[in-house]
Amino acid sequence: MASSEFRARVVNQKTVWSAGAYDTLSARFIEAAGFDAVMTSGFGVSASLLGQPDAELYTMSENLGVARNVVAAVRVPVVADIDTGYGNAINVMRTIREFEAAGVSAVIMEDQIAPKRCPICVAGVEVIDKDEAVAKIQAAVAARRNPDMLIIARTDVVDEAEAIDRAKAYVAAGADVIQPISKCFKSIEGLRALREGCGVPLSLQILGWLEKNLSRQEVESVAGMATFALVPLMTVAAALRENLAVLAAEKSSRNLPRPVMAHDPFVDFIGFGEVEELQKKYLRSR
Repeated sequence: MASSEFRARVVNQKTVWSAGAYDTLSARFIEAAGFDAVMTSGFGVSASLLGQPDAELYTMSENLGVARNVVAAVRVPVVADIDTGYGNAINVMRTIREFEAAGVSAVIMEDQIAPKRCPICVAGVEVIDKDEAVAKIQAAVAARRNPDMLIIARTDVVDEAEAIDRAKAYVAAGADVIQPISKCFKSIEGLRALREGCGVPLSLQILGWLEKNLSRQEVESVAGMATFALVPLMTVAAALRENLAVLAAEKSSRNLPRPVMAHDPFVDFIGFGEVEELQKKYLRSR
C-alpha cells in the first residue's frame, strides 16, 4: 500500500488495522498475518531493545534505528511511535524529518512532558501546556516534506472535555488524526463525541476496555486506524517465560508447554532461500 493510499484510507475512515511491532522480526510476522500496517510500539521497543519500561529511556536515534529496519523489512505502511518528539518544537522538527527520511507513513506524537511515562502503567502522567503542544504540532507539520505522511496527535489527558478541547486545537494546528488514551474515554459514546468534536478520524490503540468491550464495528465507526499495540509482545513474553522455565528446570526441550516453530519453516520465513539464490546469481566466483 502506497503512502498516498494509506493516507486516503485513514482520513476517509476506511479503518486500517495494525499490530504493534517491538522489532523487525515481529513486524515481519505482523505483515505475514495479513494486517494492513505495522506500528512500532514505544512500549515494545523499550522492552525489547533495553529490557526497560516505557519511560522514554531510549534515544530518538535508537528508536529511529528500529523504525528504519522495520520499513526496510516489510512492504506494508509503518507507523512510528515517536513519544514526545524528543524535546521542544525545534527538536520535533528534526525528529519528523528523520523518521520521514526513514520511510514511515505516519508518526504518533503525544503531549506529555519529556521524558514521558506510559499512561497505562502509571497514574497521573503530566502533560505540557496546550499552547506548547499546539506549537509542537505546528512545527511537525512545517517540517514534514511529504504531505502523505500522517501526523497523529495523541493526548494523554484523562478528562473527556479537556481531551476534546485539545483534539480540536491539535486538528486546527494541522494534525491529521487524533489518538486518545484508553484511560480517558470509557464508552463508545465518548469516543463518538471525540470523533465528532475534533472532526477527524481517531487512531485507537486497542487496550484495556477497548479490547474487552468494543466490537470491530464499533471501532470502525470512529477510527481511521486501530492497533493491537501489545498483543505481539505479550504473546512472545508469555511463551518465552513458560518454555524457558521448563527448559531451565529439566534441561530438555521434550516437555515444553508451548509449541515452537519448526526449524525449516522459520528458515524459509526469514529468507534463507532468497539469500541463497542471490549468492548463486552474484557470487559466481565462489
